[in-house]
Amino acid sequence: MMGRWLAFLPLVLFAVLAVYFGMGLREDPGAIPSQLIDEPLPAFELAPIAGAEAGLANSDLAGQVSLLNVFGSWCPPCAIEHPMLMQIARSGIVPIYGIDWRDTPEAGAAWLERHGNPYTAVGLDPDSHLAIDLGITGAPESFLVDRDGRVRYRHVGIITDTDWTQTLLPLIRELEAE
Repeated sequence: MMGRWLAFLPLVLFAVLAVYFGMGLREDPGAIPSQLIDEPLPAFELAPIAGAEAGLANSDLAGQVSLLNVFGSWCPPCAIEHPMLMQIARSGIVPIYGIDWRDTPEAGAAWLERHGNPYTAVGLDPDSHLAIDLGITGAPESFLVDRDGRVRYRHVGIITDTDWTQTLLPLIRELEAE
């Protein structure tokens, strides 16, 4: 009797593992949780990029729904995302603030001069101090911040037209209606 049970043990273990891994496949592998959701944006004051009079501080985002975008001149995906940011900026729907991450003041400024500047203001984070506080895993990353300065959504990677129309824009409208 015990021998028969042992014969089915591998099948039972396989079934348990299949269910466990099957449940994991329903999760979005691109969704990286953020400890900042519904928390205040960390306090920061960043220096300006070359040629700018002012940098960027968390207080610049106060009182309005804002999109905070992390980019770098060294970042190929940022160049892919950039036309979408320009389109969002032209729409006037939400101000976009930029964090030039791991760059020199001159490199970020030259990159924006060459590609266009969608940002209301840009701050320089060359040593990743703010990036660490935000939990940045790579560029580009964007955060939707509400009027009270709380992070309401984190987008990892390139913002596509689909991301804009199906996720970010509805969230912006919802936050503005609050």
